[in-house]
Amino acid sequence: MIFGVLRTGVIMFFLRCILICFAACTLMTSFAYGNVVQESDAQVWKVGRHRWTIHDEYRYGIWIEESVTEDFFIRHNIRVDCADVPYAMRWIYARIHHLPAAASTVDNRFIGHWSKDWSHLPTNPHWHKDRRFRAALMSVLSSTSTQTLPSDTYPIKIGRHSVTPGTVFLFARDHAGIVSHVVMDGSTTHPVQTFEASSPARLQGLRLKDFLLPNPNADYISGLLKFRWPVSDGNTWRYLPLEEQPFYSDEQYLPAFTKGYSNYLEAVEKRINPAVYEPGEKAEKIMMTLYRRLNERVPIVLKGYIKCHGIECPEGSLLWEIYSTYNRDDFIGFLLHYLEQIIARNHLDRNDVLHKMEGIRLQITPGRFVTLRHVLENFKWIASDPEAGIEARWGLDKCSTIATRLRTAEESIVFIQNKYGETDPLFAEQSILKQQKIVDEMTSESLENNCMKNALR
Repeated sequence: MIFGVLRTGVIMFFLRCILICFAACTLMTSFAYGNVVQESDAQVWKVGRHRWTIHDEYRYGIWIEESVTEDFFIRHNIRVDCADVPYAMRWIYARIHHLPAAASTVDNRFIGHWSKDWSHLPTNPHWHKDRRFRAALMSVLSSTSTQTLPSDTYPIKIGRHSVTPGTVFLFARDHAGIVSHVVMDGSTTHPVQTFEASSPARLQGLRLKDFLLPNPNADYISGLLKFRWPVSDGNTWRYLPLEEQPFYSDEQYLPAFTKGYSNYLEAVEKRINPAVYEPGEKAEKIMMTLYRRLNERVPIVLKGYIKCHGIECPEGSLLWEIYSTYNRDDFIGFLLHYLEQIIARNHLDRNDVLHKMEGIRLQITPGRFVTLRHVLENFKWIASDPEAGIEARWGLDKCSTIATRLRTAEESIVFIQNKYGETDPLFAEQSILKQQKIVDEMTSESLENNCMKNALR
Protein backbone atom coordinates (compact mmCIF):
# COMPACT_ATOMS: atom_id res chain seq x y z
CA MET A 1 0.00 0.00 0.00
CA ILE A 2 2.73 2.43 1.03
CA PHE A 3 4.75 1.57 -2.08
CA GLY A 4 1.64 2.12 -4.22
CA VAL A 5 1.15 5.59 -2.76
CA LEU A 6 4.81 6.42 -3.21
CA ARG A 7 4.75 5.21 -6.78
CA THR A 8 1.65 7.30 -7.49
CA GLY A 9 3.34 10.34 -5.91
CA VAL A 10 6.46 9.90 -8.00
CA ILE A 11 4.40 9.62 -11.16
CA MET A 12 2.44 12.77 -10.28
CA PHE A 13 5.68 14.61 -9.52
CA PHE A 14 7.13 13.75 -12.91
CA LEU A 15 3.87 14.70 -14.61
CA ARG A 16 3.96 18.11 -12.90
CA CYS A 17 7.60 18.57 -14.03
CA ILE A 18 6.64 17.76 -17.59
CA LEU A 19 3.73 20.21 -17.49
CA ILE A 20 5.94 22.93 -16.01
CA CYS A 21 8.59 22.38 -18.71
CA PHE A 22 5.92 22.43 -21.40
CA ALA A 23 4.48 25.68 -20.06
CA ALA A 24 7.95 27.22 -19.83
CA CYS A 25 8.74 26.23 -23.41
CA THR A 26 5.43 27.70 -24.56
CA LEU A 27 6.17 30.98 -22.79
CA MET A 28 9.70 31.09 -24.22
CA THR A 29 8.37 30.48 -27.71
CA SER A 30 5.78 33.22 -27.31
CA PHE A 31 8.44 35.62 -26.03
CA ALA A 32 10.81 34.87 -28.90
CA TYR A 33 8.30 34.95 -31.70
CA GLY A 34 5.45 37.13 -30.45
CA ASN A 35 1.74 36.52 -30.35
CA VAL A 36 0.01 34.94 -33.29
CA VAL A 37 -2.10 37.52 -35.10
CA GLN A 38 -5.01 36.73 -37.32
CA GLU A 39 -3.53 36.60 -40.83
CA SER A 40 -5.28 36.77 -44.18
CA ASP A 41 -4.62 35.04 -47.47
CA ALA A 42 -4.93 38.51 -49.01
CA GLN A 43 -1.83 39.98 -47.32
CA VAL A 44 1.57 40.20 -49.01
CA TRP A 45 3.02 37.31 -47.02
CA LYS A 46 2.37 35.56 -43.73
CA VAL A 47 4.78 35.50 -40.80
CA GLY A 48 3.06 33.20 -38.31
CA ARG A 49 4.97 33.32 -35.01
CA HIS A 50 8.19 34.55 -36.62
CA ARG A 51 9.56 37.80 -35.21
CA TRP A 52 12.93 39.51 -35.56
CA THR A 53 15.60 38.50 -33.05
CA ILE A 54 19.28 39.35 -32.70
CA HIS A 55 20.09 36.03 -34.38
CA ASP A 56 17.91 37.04 -37.34
CA GLU A 57 19.84 40.30 -37.61
CA TYR A 58 23.11 38.35 -37.80
CA ARG A 59 21.64 35.92 -40.33
CA TYR A 60 20.46 38.92 -42.37
CA GLY A 61 24.07 40.15 -42.40
CA ILE A 62 25.34 36.77 -43.59
CA TRP A 63 22.76 36.79 -46.39
CA ILE A 64 23.91 40.25 -47.51
CA GLU A 65 27.54 39.08 -47.57
CA GLU A 66 26.88 35.80 -49.39
CA SER A 67 23.96 36.59 -51.71
CA VAL A 68 24.16 40.26 -52.68
CA THR A 69 26.61 41.23 -55.41
CA GLU A 70 26.95 44.40 -57.44
CA ASP A 71 24.60 43.07 -60.13
CA PHE A 72 21.88 41.94 -57.66
CA PHE A 73 19.20 44.41 -58.79
CA ILE A 74 20.08 43.99 -62.46
CA ARG A 75 19.69 40.20 -62.16
CA HIS A 76 16.31 40.60 -60.50
CA ASN A 77 15.14 43.50 -62.69
CA ILE A 78 14.52 45.97 -59.85
CA ARG A 79 14.93 49.70 -60.42
CA VAL A 80 16.49 51.46 -57.43
CA ASP A 81 17.94 54.73 -56.22
CA CYS A 82 20.02 55.25 -53.08
CA ALA A 83 17.28 54.98 -50.42
CA ASP A 84 15.73 52.01 -52.22
CA VAL A 85 18.76 49.84 -51.48
CA PRO A 86 18.18 49.52 -47.69
CA TYR A 87 14.41 49.11 -48.04
CA ALA A 88 14.64 46.55 -50.86
CA MET A 89 17.23 44.39 -49.09
CA ARG A 90 15.26 44.35 -45.85
CA TRP A 91 11.95 43.52 -47.49
CA ILE A 92 13.40 40.81 -49.73
CA TYR A 93 15.13 39.08 -46.82
CA ALA A 94 12.01 39.35 -44.65
CA ARG A 95 9.89 37.87 -47.45
CA ILE A 96 12.29 34.94 -47.92
CA HIS A 97 12.28 34.08 -44.21
CA HIS A 98 8.66 35.04 -43.40
CA LEU A 99 9.69 37.79 -41.01
CA PRO A 100 7.75 41.03 -40.44
CA ALA A 101 8.57 44.05 -42.60
CA ALA A 102 7.18 47.57 -42.49
CA ALA A 103 7.71 51.02 -43.99
CA SER A 104 6.56 54.57 -43.34
CA THR A 105 5.58 56.25 -46.59
CA VAL A 106 6.00 59.84 -47.68
CA ASP A 107 2.20 60.30 -47.41
CA ASN A 108 2.21 59.10 -43.77
CA ARG A 109 0.91 55.57 -44.28
CA PHE A 110 2.29 52.58 -42.39
CA ILE A 111 2.42 49.54 -44.66
CA GLY A 112 3.92 46.12 -44.30
CA HIS A 113 3.72 42.41 -44.94
CA TRP A 114 0.14 42.52 -43.61
CA SER A 115 -1.08 44.97 -46.29
CA LYS A 116 -3.84 43.73 -48.61
CA ASP A 117 -3.60 46.30 -51.41
CA TRP A 118 -2.17 43.72 -53.80
CA SER A 119 -4.48 40.79 -52.98
CA HIS A 120 -5.64 40.58 -56.61
CA LEU A 121 -2.17 39.39 -57.67
CA PRO A 122 -0.98 35.77 -57.41
CA THR A 123 1.81 34.66 -55.09
CA ASN A 124 4.71 32.24 -55.58
CA PRO A 125 7.00 30.40 -53.13
CA HIS A 126 10.03 32.14 -54.71
CA TRP A 127 10.19 35.85 -53.91
CA HIS A 128 11.50 36.91 -57.32
CA LYS A 129 8.58 35.14 -59.03
CA ASP A 130 5.99 36.35 -56.52
CA ARG A 131 3.96 38.97 -58.42
CA ARG A 132 2.13 40.14 -55.31
CA PHE A 133 5.37 40.67 -53.40
CA ARG A 134 7.10 42.38 -56.30
CA ALA A 135 4.18 44.78 -56.75
CA ALA A 136 4.24 45.57 -53.02
CA LEU A 137 8.01 46.05 -53.11
CA MET A 138 7.80 48.44 -56.06
CA SER A 139 5.14 50.41 -54.20
CA VAL A 140 7.33 50.59 -51.10
CA LEU A 141 10.33 51.80 -53.11
CA SER A 142 8.27 54.47 -54.88
CA SER A 143 6.66 55.75 -51.66
CA THR A 144 9.73 55.85 -49.39
CA SER A 145 12.92 57.91 -49.52
CA THR A 146 15.78 59.23 -47.44
CA GLN A 147 13.10 61.39 -45.79
CA THR A 148 11.26 58.35 -44.41
CA LEU A 149 14.29 56.33 -43.30
CA PRO A 150 14.56 58.12 -39.92
CA SER A 151 11.04 56.88 -39.08
CA ASP A 152 11.90 53.27 -39.92
CA THR A 153 15.36 53.03 -38.35
CA TYR A 154 17.17 53.76 -35.10
CA PRO A 155 20.76 54.79 -34.22
CA ILE A 156 23.01 52.04 -32.92
CA LYS A 157 25.98 51.52 -30.65
CA ILE A 158 29.12 51.43 -32.78
CA GLY A 159 31.08 48.20 -32.42
CA ARG A 160 32.07 44.96 -34.09
CA HIS A 161 28.89 43.12 -33.06
CA SER A 162 26.43 45.89 -33.95
CA VAL A 163 27.80 47.29 -37.23
CA THR A 164 27.13 44.26 -39.41
CA PRO A 165 26.25 43.81 -43.09
CA GLY A 166 22.77 45.17 -43.70
CA THR A 167 23.30 48.09 -41.32
CA VAL A 168 21.97 51.30 -42.89
CA PHE A 169 23.94 54.52 -43.26
CA LEU A 170 22.18 57.82 -43.82
CA PHE A 171 23.61 61.26 -44.50
CA ALA A 172 21.40 64.25 -43.68
CA ARG A 173 18.34 62.83 -45.45
CA ASP A 174 20.26 63.20 -48.74
CA HIS A 175 21.99 59.87 -49.32
CA ALA A 176 21.75 56.34 -47.97
CA GLY A 177 23.07 52.83 -48.47
CA ILE A 178 23.91 49.68 -46.55
CA VAL A 179 26.97 48.05 -45.08
CA SER A 180 27.97 45.27 -47.48
CA HIS A 181 30.96 43.77 -45.64
CA VAL A 182 32.98 44.37 -42.51
CA VAL A 183 36.63 43.61 -43.26
CA MET A 184 38.70 42.85 -40.18
CA ASP A 185 42.10 42.00 -41.70
CA GLY A 186 43.25 45.52 -42.65
CA SER A 187 43.06 44.87 -46.40
CA THR A 188 40.79 47.87 -47.08
CA THR A 189 41.03 51.57 -46.35
CA HIS A 190 38.21 51.27 -43.81
CA PRO A 191 36.77 48.09 -42.23
CA VAL A 192 33.23 49.12 -43.21
CA GLN A 193 32.44 48.56 -46.88
CA THR A 194 29.17 49.78 -48.37
CA PHE A 195 26.76 49.15 -51.23
CA GLU A 196 25.24 52.28 -52.74
CA ALA A 197 23.15 53.33 -55.72
CA SER A 198 22.61 56.72 -57.30
CA SER A 199 19.57 58.77 -58.29
CA PRO A 200 17.33 58.74 -60.21
CA ALA A 201 15.89 55.25 -59.78
CA ARG A 202 16.90 52.98 -62.61
CA LEU A 203 18.19 49.51 -63.35
CA GLN A 204 21.75 49.82 -62.11
CA GLY A 205 24.63 48.00 -60.50
CA LEU A 206 25.49 48.61 -56.86
CA ARG A 207 28.62 50.61 -56.11
CA LEU A 208 31.01 48.98 -53.66
CA LYS A 209 32.68 51.74 -51.65
CA ASP A 210 34.60 52.39 -48.48
CA PHE A 211 32.44 53.84 -45.72
CA LEU A 212 32.52 57.61 -46.00
CA LEU A 213 30.32 59.73 -43.76
CA PRO A 214 30.99 63.09 -42.12
CA ASN A 215 30.31 63.70 -38.45
CA PRO A 216 26.52 63.43 -37.85
CA ASN A 217 26.78 66.62 -35.75
CA ALA A 218 24.13 65.53 -33.28
CA ASP A 219 21.31 65.81 -35.84
CA TYR A 220 20.01 62.42 -34.69
CA ILE A 221 19.21 61.61 -38.31
CA SER A 222 22.51 60.83 -40.04
CA GLY A 223 24.79 58.00 -39.02
CA LEU A 224 24.78 54.21 -38.78
CA LEU A 225 21.31 52.82 -38.22
CA LYS A 226 19.32 49.59 -38.12
CA PHE A 227 15.74 48.90 -39.11
CA ARG A 228 13.21 48.92 -36.31
CA TRP A 229 11.44 45.66 -35.49
CA PRO A 230 7.71 45.50 -36.28
CA VAL A 231 5.80 43.82 -33.44
CA SER A 232 2.18 42.75 -33.19
CA ASP A 233 -0.21 44.52 -30.85
CA GLY A 234 -3.42 42.56 -30.96
CA ASN A 235 -4.26 42.35 -34.65
CA THR A 236 -2.31 45.48 -35.57
CA TRP A 237 1.37 46.16 -36.12
CA ARG A 238 3.62 48.86 -34.73
CA TYR A 239 7.33 49.39 -34.16
CA LEU A 240 9.06 48.29 -31.00
CA PRO A 241 9.92 51.48 -29.03
CA LEU A 242 13.40 52.87 -29.78
CA GLU A 243 14.79 52.25 -26.30
CA GLU A 244 13.80 48.57 -26.53
CA GLN A 245 15.60 47.97 -29.82
CA PRO A 246 18.57 45.65 -29.11
CA PHE A 247 21.39 47.82 -30.48
CA TYR A 248 19.97 51.24 -29.65
CA SER A 249 22.39 53.98 -28.60
CA ASP A 250 22.82 57.68 -29.33
CA GLU A 251 26.57 57.58 -28.59
CA GLN A 252 27.61 58.48 -32.15
CA TYR A 253 25.95 61.89 -31.74
CA LEU A 254 27.75 62.80 -28.53
CA PRO A 255 30.98 64.88 -28.45
CA ALA A 256 32.72 62.09 -26.50
CA PHE A 257 32.34 59.72 -29.46
CA THR A 258 35.13 61.37 -31.49
CA LYS A 259 37.31 62.36 -28.53
CA GLY A 260 40.84 61.11 -29.13
CA TYR A 261 40.21 60.52 -32.85
CA SER A 262 40.77 62.76 -35.84
CA ASN A 263 37.17 62.48 -37.05
CA TYR A 264 33.97 60.43 -37.05
CA LEU A 265 35.30 57.94 -39.62
CA GLU A 266 38.34 57.08 -37.50
CA ALA A 267 36.18 56.76 -34.38
CA VAL A 268 33.97 54.23 -36.18
CA GLU A 269 37.00 52.38 -37.57
CA LYS A 270 38.77 51.98 -34.24
CA ARG A 271 35.63 50.88 -32.40
CA ILE A 272 35.17 48.11 -34.95
CA ASN A 273 38.80 47.14 -35.53
CA PRO A 274 41.32 48.72 -33.15
CA ALA A 275 44.24 46.76 -34.63
CA VAL A 276 47.29 48.74 -35.80
CA TYR A 277 49.06 47.41 -38.90
CA GLU A 278 52.71 47.88 -39.77
CA PRO A 279 52.86 50.09 -42.93
CA GLY A 280 54.61 47.48 -45.09
CA GLU A 281 52.05 44.85 -44.07
CA LYS A 282 49.19 47.26 -44.75
CA ALA A 283 50.59 48.03 -48.22
CA GLU A 284 50.76 44.32 -49.08
CA LYS A 285 47.20 43.77 -47.88
CA ILE A 286 45.99 46.63 -50.07
CA MET A 287 47.88 45.14 -53.04
CA MET A 288 46.10 41.82 -52.53
CA THR A 289 42.73 43.56 -52.42
CA LEU A 290 43.61 45.36 -55.65
CA TYR A 291 44.60 42.07 -57.24
CA ARG A 292 41.29 40.47 -56.23
CA ARG A 293 39.18 43.37 -57.48
CA LEU A 294 41.10 43.55 -60.77
CA ASN A 295 40.73 39.80 -61.28
CA GLU A 296 36.98 40.18 -60.83
CA ARG A 297 37.10 42.87 -63.51
CA VAL A 298 38.67 40.56 -66.13
CA PRO A 299 35.56 38.53 -67.13
CA ILE A 300 33.39 41.67 -67.13
CA VAL A 301 35.73 43.32 -69.64
CA LEU A 302 35.92 40.21 -71.83
CA LYS A 303 32.14 39.75 -71.92
CA GLY A 304 31.68 43.49 -72.47
CA TYR A 305 33.98 43.33 -75.48
CA ILE A 306 31.89 40.52 -76.98
CA LYS A 307 28.58 42.27 -76.29
CA CYS A 308 29.45 45.91 -76.96
CA HIS A 309 32.58 46.36 -79.09
CA GLY A 310 31.53 47.67 -82.47
CA ILE A 311 27.93 47.85 -81.24
CA GLU A 312 26.31 50.76 -79.45
CA CYS A 313 25.91 50.22 -75.71
CA PRO A 314 24.89 53.76 -74.74
CA GLU A 315 25.20 55.01 -71.19
CA GLY A 316 22.14 54.05 -69.16
CA SER A 317 21.30 51.02 -71.29
CA LEU A 318 21.11 47.58 -69.67
CA LEU A 319 24.28 46.36 -71.40
CA TRP A 320 26.13 49.49 -70.30
CA GLU A 321 25.05 48.94 -66.69
CA ILE A 322 26.23 45.32 -66.81
CA TYR A 323 29.56 45.73 -68.61
CA SER A 324 30.81 49.22 -67.80
CA THR A 325 33.25 49.33 -64.89
CA TYR A 326 32.99 52.96 -63.77
CA ASN A 327 31.92 52.10 -60.21
CA ARG A 328 34.45 49.31 -59.87
CA ASP A 329 37.22 51.49 -61.32
CA ASP A 330 36.39 54.29 -58.89
CA PHE A 331 36.91 51.83 -56.04
CA ILE A 332 40.19 50.58 -57.57
CA GLY A 333 41.38 54.15 -58.10
CA PHE A 334 40.63 54.98 -54.48
CA LEU A 335 42.65 51.97 -53.33
CA LEU A 336 45.58 52.97 -55.57
CA HIS A 337 45.50 56.49 -54.12
CA TYR A 338 45.42 55.05 -50.61
CA LEU A 339 48.41 52.83 -51.41
CA GLU A 340 50.33 55.88 -52.63
CA GLN A 341 49.49 57.62 -49.34
CA ILE A 342 50.80 54.67 -47.31
CA ILE A 343 54.06 54.75 -49.25
CA ALA A 344 54.52 58.51 -48.89
CA ARG A 345 53.40 58.98 -45.28
CA ASN A 346 55.47 56.09 -43.96
CA HIS A 347 58.53 56.71 -46.17
CA LEU A 348 58.39 53.20 -47.64
CA ASP A 349 60.86 52.34 -50.38
CA ARG A 350 58.78 53.06 -53.48
CA ASN A 351 61.03 51.04 -55.75
CA ASP A 352 60.64 48.04 -53.44
CA VAL A 353 56.84 48.36 -53.56
CA LEU A 354 56.89 48.72 -57.36
CA HIS A 355 59.08 45.62 -57.62
CA LYS A 356 56.56 43.62 -55.65
CA MET A 357 53.75 44.96 -57.83
CA GLU A 358 55.71 43.99 -60.94
CA GLY A 359 55.58 40.38 -59.76
CA ILE A 360 51.79 40.34 -59.43
CA ARG A 361 50.39 39.44 -62.85
CA LEU A 362 46.83 39.58 -64.17
CA GLN A 363 45.78 37.46 -67.12
CA ILE A 364 43.47 39.77 -69.08
CA THR A 365 43.04 37.48 -72.12
CA PRO A 366 44.07 33.85 -72.74
CA GLY A 367 47.45 35.00 -74.05
CA ARG A 368 48.04 38.37 -72.43
CA PHE A 369 49.05 39.65 -69.01
CA VAL A 370 49.45 42.98 -67.26
CA THR A 371 51.06 43.59 -63.90
CA LEU A 372 49.78 45.41 -60.86
CA ARG A 373 52.55 47.94 -61.42
CA HIS A 374 51.22 48.62 -64.92
CA VAL A 375 47.76 49.31 -63.45
CA LEU A 376 49.24 51.72 -60.89
CA GLU A 377 51.27 53.62 -63.46
CA ASN A 378 48.63 53.64 -66.22
CA PHE A 379 45.39 53.78 -64.30
CA LYS A 380 44.68 57.20 -65.78
CA TRP A 381 44.34 55.55 -69.19
CA ILE A 382 42.17 52.61 -68.20
CA ALA A 383 38.82 52.88 -69.99
CA SER A 384 35.62 51.97 -68.19
CA ASP A 385 33.30 52.19 -71.21
CA PRO A 386 32.14 48.76 -72.46
CA GLU A 387 32.42 49.90 -76.08
CA ALA A 388 36.20 50.36 -75.72
CA GLY A 389 38.61 47.69 -76.93
CA ILE A 390 40.30 45.32 -74.49
CA GLU A 391 43.63 47.16 -74.80
CA ALA A 392 41.97 50.45 -73.90
CA ARG A 393 40.11 48.85 -70.99
CA TRP A 394 43.51 47.92 -69.48
CA GLY A 395 45.45 51.11 -70.24
CA LEU A 396 47.38 49.54 -73.11
CA ASP A 397 46.02 51.91 -75.77
CA LYS A 398 46.49 55.43 -74.46
CA CYS A 399 45.75 57.08 -77.79
CA SER A 400 42.36 55.40 -78.10
CA THR A 401 41.38 56.55 -74.60
CA ILE A 402 42.69 60.05 -75.27
CA ALA A 403 40.70 60.26 -78.51
CA THR A 404 37.51 59.08 -76.81
CA ARG A 405 37.81 61.56 -73.94
CA LEU A 406 38.66 64.39 -76.34
CA ARG A 407 35.66 63.62 -78.55
CA THR A 408 33.30 63.30 -75.55
CA ALA A 409 34.43 66.67 -74.13
CA GLU A 410 34.02 68.43 -77.49
CA GLU A 411 30.53 66.95 -77.94
CA SER A 412 29.63 68.05 -74.40
CA ILE A 413 30.65 71.62 -75.16
CA VAL A 414 28.35 71.69 -78.20
CA PHE A 415 25.48 70.17 -76.20
CA ILE A 416 25.86 72.61 -73.28
CA GLN A 417 26.04 75.61 -75.62
CA ASN A 418 22.90 74.57 -77.50
CA LYS A 419 20.95 73.54 -74.38
CA TYR A 420 21.88 76.24 -71.87
CA GLY A 421 23.66 78.97 -73.83
CA GLU A 422 20.60 81.25 -73.87
CA THR A 423 18.49 79.95 -70.94
CA ASP A 424 21.29 79.78 -68.33
CA PRO A 425 24.42 81.46 -69.71
CA LEU A 426 26.30 81.44 -66.37
CA PHE A 427 25.83 77.69 -65.93
CA ALA A 428 26.79 77.16 -69.57
CA GLU A 429 29.97 79.20 -69.18
CA GLN A 430 31.08 77.32 -66.06
CA SER A 431 30.26 73.91 -67.54
CA ILE A 432 31.99 74.65 -70.83
CA LEU A 433 35.08 75.82 -68.93
CA LYS A 434 35.33 72.43 -67.21
CA GLN A 435 34.99 70.58 -70.51
CA GLN A 436 37.51 72.86 -72.18
CA LYS A 437 40.08 71.94 -69.54
CA ILE A 438 39.60 68.30 -70.54
CA VAL A 439 39.99 69.23 -74.22
CA ASP A 440 43.21 71.10 -73.49
CA GLU A 441 44.60 68.26 -71.34
CA MET A 442 43.76 65.54 -73.87
CA THR A 443 45.17 67.62 -76.74
CA SER A 444 48.42 67.99 -74.82
CA GLU A 445 48.51 64.26 -74.02
CA SER A 446 47.84 63.43 -77.66
CA LEU A 447 50.85 65.45 -78.75
CA GLU A 448 53.06 64.06 -75.98
CA ASN A 449 52.20 60.46 -76.90
CA ASN A 450 52.50 61.04 -80.67
CA CYS A 451 48.91 59.90 -81.15
CA MET A 452 48.45 61.73 -84.45
CA LYS A 453 51.59 60.16 -85.94
CA ASN A 454 50.54 56.71 -84.74
CA ALA A 455 47.09 57.17 -86.27
CA LEU A 456 48.62 58.01 -89.67
CA ARG A 457 50.77 54.88 -89.78
